[in-house]
Amino acid sequence: MTAHPRTLAADRFEADRPLLRAVAHRLLGSLGEADDAVQETWLRASRADIGEVENLTAWLTTVVGRVSLNMLRSRRTRREEPLELQPGEEAAAGGGGDPAEEALLADEIGVALLVVLDTLGPDERLAFVLHDLFAVPFDAIAPLIERTPATARQLASRARRRVRGGTPPVADAARQRQVVEAFLAATRGGDFDALLALLHPDVVLTADRFVVPTPGPVSLSGGRSVAESAMTAAGRARYTGPALLDGRVGLVMAPLGRLRLALLFTVADERITGIEIVADRERLAALEVAVPGA
Repeated sequence: MTAHPRTLAADRFEADRPLLRAVAHRLLGSLGEADDAVQETWLRASRADIGEVENLTAWLTTVVGRVSLNMLRSRRTRREEPLELQPGEEAAAGGGGDPAEEALLADEIGVALLVVLDTLGPDERLAFVLHDLFAVPFDAIAPLIERTPATARQLASRARRRVRGGTPPVADAARQRQVVEAFLAATRGGDFDALLALLHPDVVLTADRFVVPTPGPVSLSGGRSVAESAMTAAGRARYTGPALLDGRVGLVMAPLGRLRLALLFTVADERITGIEIVADRERLAALEVAVPGA
């Protein structure tokens, strides 16, 4: 006995749900919004005549892409409230998803990539994500953005250049990245001794007045003082990952892919001699953020 087409569609949809969720999350940057997009995709699929669809997975992928594109365009037309996280606060960042899962997915994708994607226009983001991350052909992407395949290709190429960045990495970027990633791991793991070993005894940390916030900039000196300060920011570390910042390896904190903090490091002889924490929006906007090794 042949299964009813709707039953077949439901089975296929459930099998493809992880893929559709992954596509939507990379397009939207928010797990809660991604789940909404996947649900809307199912509603559209359940109402459609899919009997003649040869590749249902590809069809569902384009539908979730179209739904996510509409959400991206709607997001850009409304004023978004600024996201403020207090020191040490572990926030879900207003995305409607589970905070731990949001942080895990951000780590898996790469926080820097989410930050760069957040700076792209909706059409660029769709073209890049569908083609470069999920191998959707430009012929299938073009109708979604009402452009030609050649234009879709150009949009993806332009996004790709943003991901790679235009500033060449510094000569010792690989060494810097090892130190910076060790700093992040020690902070997340609450390993005070490991963190202290990474810091030069005379390390200096500066933070602008928007980080805490405080009436003026904050400055700390000495390995122990800086390590103790880093330990208090473990909540922020959940949404933090390595990035190239004007060609230097640093860290970006970006819940839902929206850049909120940047940490710039000075490294000498395998130890951190300086940390600058930036939260000023104008300075953040002026930083060129790129994906390490992209």
